[in-house]
Amino acid sequence: MERSMKRPKFSIGSWAFSFGPFEKDPWSFKKFMRYAAEVGYDGIEINGFHPHPHPDVYNTDEKCLELKKEITGHGLGISGYAPDFRDVPAAEVPMVDHLLAIEKSLAFCNRMDIDTLRVDTISPPIELDANEYRLRFDRLAKTWHQAADVCHRVGVKLVWEFEPGFWLNKPSEIIAIVQAVGHHNFKVLFDTSHAYMCAVVGARQVGEKEIVPGGIIEFATKLKEHIGHFHLIDSDGTLHDEETSTHSPFGEGYIDFVEVISALKDEVEPLDWWCFDFCFCPTTAVDAKKAIPFVENLISQIS
Repeated sequence: MERSMKRPKFSIGSWAFSFGPFEKDPWSFKKFMRYAAEVGYDGIEINGFHPHPHPDVYNTDEKCLELKKEITGHGLGISGYAPDFRDVPAAEVPMVDHLLAIEKSLAFCNRMDIDTLRVDTISPPIELDANEYRLRFDRLAKTWHQAADVCHRVGVKLVWEFEPGFWLNKPSEIIAIVQAVGHHNFKVLFDTSHAYMCAVVGARQVGEKEIVPGGIIEFATKLKEHIGHFHLIDSDGTLHDEETSTHSPFGEGYIDFVEVISALKDEVEPLDWWCFDFCFCPTTAVDAKKAIPFVENLISQIS
């Protein structure tokens, strides 16, 4: 008899209540924690952008201990940390500058017992001449290799979230940079909405669009063994403000989650956490509550 798929712990990203429609009136982190606990999440993923916990603010053992007590007091764990690296895009600044920012965020992770740190390329997906492209690609690969090594030394996994709004958004580019970084502690953060927009829609790709014939499934297969963190959310095939993926509530987009999760089972079932990413979604307060039984039902269909 086949066993049912194991249910991981569910978390929700705090950025959903501070970006996009919430930007002018972001929820406090205290309000966010109360909400996550009340609607049934096992944990949270922390947005390291002000006004949520920024490493420049939570920069002592005492401050972090107090924050950790608040989070655990709500019965919540922490699935990861997504800090603000906008001032130090790894492909454009000297390696030392990016690594200093990494180390600052790692200090927060270590104080908070967080074992997953998220990065992105930050740079916009603009056309570059061949020499500049190669220069940036090589700098990025070397910098992230070093960052992954620094993270490994303190027991933190470095994960990259690719998306259409940032440089390296073609499937072949995504695979190429992962291989170029070439570090066992550097993994892909696989966001289902971003994967749909990159592999199926080819959104914001420079030059000729690169579409994967087998969609998310084929793309995920190409990334097997490199997936180290998982964000779930639907996609309606559009961009938010023409910048990056619209994160649609579950069931309102085009993603067949049973098919996707079944294909990714070997990679995502062993993960402790799955994070629900409602970034830029104006109805998050309502739909994030519905997401828990929705995904639990998906899991029950997968053996």
